[in-house]
Amino acid sequence: MAEKIKNDGEAFVMDLAEHVKKQRWWNKVFGNNSGPAAEKYSVATQLAIGGVTGWCAGYLFQKVGKLAASAVGGGFFLLQIANHTGYIKVDWKRVEQDVNKAKKQLKLNTDRPPKEVRTKVQEVQTFVKKNMVLTGGFAGGFLLGLAS
Repeated sequence: MAEKIKNDGEAFVMDLAEHVKKQRWWNKVFGNNSGPAAEKYSVATQLAIGGVTGWCAGYLFQKVGKLAASAVGGGFFLLQIANHTGYIKVDWKRVEQDVNKAKKQLKLNTDRPPKEVRTKVQEVQTFVKKNMVLTGGFAGGFLLGLAS
């Protein structure tokens, strides 16, 4: 993909990705270095790789998600039947105490995420910024994989 840009009467062909990288808004949003994948492969190749891997991941996520939801739902269903028929007895007061204790512990830890989490989030943001076309293709493929 290329677009013609006139410069003082001379027409030259510039790669669209290079043209976009030189725009001020691009540098503000994504930084000056647009990453290794953007420099090694063409835009079409990046979209294809991202799309295919995204579709595979989305399709597997859909299948595993259905299986996990069925297993968890079936487990709760069997526990409820066992409770209703008298095979098991649930101490609801103890369950409530444990839930309240867990809520208090979660509230204490929600002030600020740990340093490891912040570091990983920064790494992911850097990867996405450096490989925008690849991650865009992955996101689109992932959504298509979920839908199929």
